[in-house]
Amino acid sequence: MGRFSAEVELANNFDVLREQAGEMCPDQVRRIRIREVVDSGATRLVISEAMALQLGRDTSRSAKVRFRYADGHTAERAIAEQIHLTYGGRHSVFNAIVEPGRESALIGAIVLEDLDFLVDCVAQRLTPRDPNQIISEVE
Repeated sequence: MGRFSAEVELANNFDVLREQAGEMCPDQVRRIRIREVVDSGATRLVISEAMALQLGRDTSRSAKVRFRYADGHTAERAIAEQIHLTYGGRHSVFNAIVEPGRESALIGAIVLEDLDFLVDCVAQRLTPRDPNQIISEVE
């Protein structure tokens, strides 16, 4: 298990799609650049409520998910859908757990696996398994 921070870009994926279709200017896309904690022992993407609102993702009527903290206690939290994450020249879309009061965001194993990054705890960075392409494993 490794923990360190990395600078990523989060964006509202609906805005990204509108920009790609030529319906929106790039400067209108709701996006933020933040330092997120990379935690290979965590599962999902976690963002603060403030980040969700900044990205235009209203979670007041969204689905809820129950999750467990490292100390064992559980909580039910809202999901912010369609969060476009970019890091190291790679990008994908994720649903994020929204945690009220949280100051930092967290990247878990699902994000790392989907973008095919390996955790280098010694150098405190993410490295692509193959720098030319994402490799997915199937059994």
